Amino acid sequence: MPASTKKSLRVAVLADSDTRWKWGSLTANRISPVESDIRLDGFLLRGRATPTPRQLEEVGVRADSLREVTAVEFLREMGREDSAYDVVVLALVGGAVQAVLHGLARAWDGRAKRPLVVTGYVGVVYEKLADGLLLRHGADLVLANSRQDADRFRAVYEGVGADAGSVTEVALPFLGGAAYTGHDPAAERGSRPYTVVFAAQPSVPENRRDRTYLLDRLIGHARLHPDREVLLKLRSKPGEHTTHIEELPYQKLVQKADPPANFRLVYGHMGEVLDRTDLLVTISSTAALESLHRRIPTVVLSDLGVREALGNHHFVGSGCLASWDQLDAGHRPEPDPAWVARQGVAAEGGAYETAFDAARQRITALLAAGELPPLAPYYTPVTAPGYLPGILARHHLGPDGSPLPGAPAADREPSPVRQFVRKAARGAYRHGVQRVAPVIRRMGEL
Repeated sequence: MPASTKKSLRVAVLADSDTRWKWGSLTANRISPVESDIRLDGFLLRGRATPTPRQLEEVGVRADSLREVTAVEFLREMGREDSAYDVVVLALVGGAVQAVLHGLARAWDGRAKRPLVVTGYVGVVYEKLADGLLLRHGADLVLANSRQDADRFRAVYEGVGADAGSVTEVALPFLGGAAYTGHDPAAERGSRPYTVVFAAQPSVPENRRDRTYLLDRLIGHARLHPDREVLLKLRSKPGEHTTHIEELPYQKLVQKADPPANFRLVYGHMGEVLDRTDLLVTISSTAALESLHRRIPTVVLSDLGVREALGNHHFVGSGCLASWDQLDAGHRPEPDPAWVARQGVAAEGGAYETAFDAARQRITALLAAGELPPLAPYYTPVTAPGYLPGILARHHLGPDGSPLPGAPAADREPSPVRQFVRKAARGAYRHGVQRVAPVIRRMGEL
C-alpha cells in the first residue's frame, strides 16, 4: 500500500465546557488544510463546567486523546521541548483565553518555532463585545462566525489601536443537516406529527417567574394543539453544567406542572432533534441559527420583551420575533434573507462549505512561513495594570505569565484523595448554585 501523501497536522484543543469542546473540535477540523491528516488531542480545562462523560457522548465529537487539565498543566504540556503541535485552538471563556495566551507567550519565549494559536466564539455574540474581544486579542486568528461579527470585531480592535489582522471570517462549525422542505400533512395521519421544539437555555431567562411563564406557555401550546408533538429540548441534566450556570432547571419546574401526553422533555444532539422539527422556538439560543440554516420555521420569543439581557435583541431585523399568542394562533415566521445572509447561515450554492476557505488559506500560509512572531496580547501589565493580574491569578499565573508558587504539577497524576476532593468540591459548588443561591436571593427580596 502506498504511503499517504497527506501532511500530518497535530492540533490541540483546550475547552472549558461541552459546548466549547464541540465548537473547538469541529472548528479544528473545519479550518485545517484539506490535504492534512489531522491528529486531534483534546484538553478539558478543569472547572465548574468541565463536561461529564454523558455530555461528551452527546456532543458526538471524537478525539485521538482527551484528558482533564488545569491551565498550568496545559501550559507545561505546550511548553515541552518535544511538543510537536502545529495548531492550538482555545475554546474558552475570554478571561481563560487571555491567561493562556500570556502563559503560552512565556512558555514559547525565545523559541524559533511555535504552534499557531486560534480562538473565537461558540455562538451569537450579544453581550460583552469589547470585553470578550480584547481578552481574545493576541491569538494568531480570532474567528468571527459571520460577516456581521467580522465587521464588529475589526471595529473594536481598530478603535483601541490594537492590530485587527487576526480577525478572520468563518461560520459556525456545527451547521448542517438536511434542509427543511415543509411538513407533509400526511405525516400527521401517519408516522410523525407536526413537531414544535422549544430550545431551552441554561441562563436565559434567569428568574423563576419568567422560566415558569415560558414553561406554562409551552405546555399551554401542547394542550391547545393536541395533534402536535411539543418538545422541551434541554441542554443538561440536573447536576451538570454547560457554558452557563443553570440555577432553575426546567426539569424541576415541570415537576409541579401537569403536562399533556403530547408534551415531553428531550436531550441529545441538537442536529438530531432538528431532523424532526417543524417549528423551533427559543429566546436567543444559537439553536435558532442552526434552525435557520436548515430553513426550519424559527421563532425568537418577544413575550418577555426584546432586551439585551435576554440576547434576543440580536435578532432585531431577522423577521423571527414573535410571541406565544401569535404562535398559538398559527403564525409561521418568514426570515429576512438579507439578515440571515449576514449571519453566515442559510447560505445558497454550497457557500457554507467555502466559509472556512479564508481561514484554511491563512493557516496554510502561516504554517509554511515557519517562524511566527511572539504572541502579543493587547492587555499587558502596562496597558491594563489593574485588570490583567487578577485574570492571570485566577489561573495560577503571575503577571509575567509564569506559574505561581503552589500551582498544580503536571508531571504526576492527582492522588485518589485529591481526585475525591475535586469531585466533592465541584458537587458542593453545583449544589450551592442550584439550591443555596436561589434561596439566599429570595430571602434578600423579603
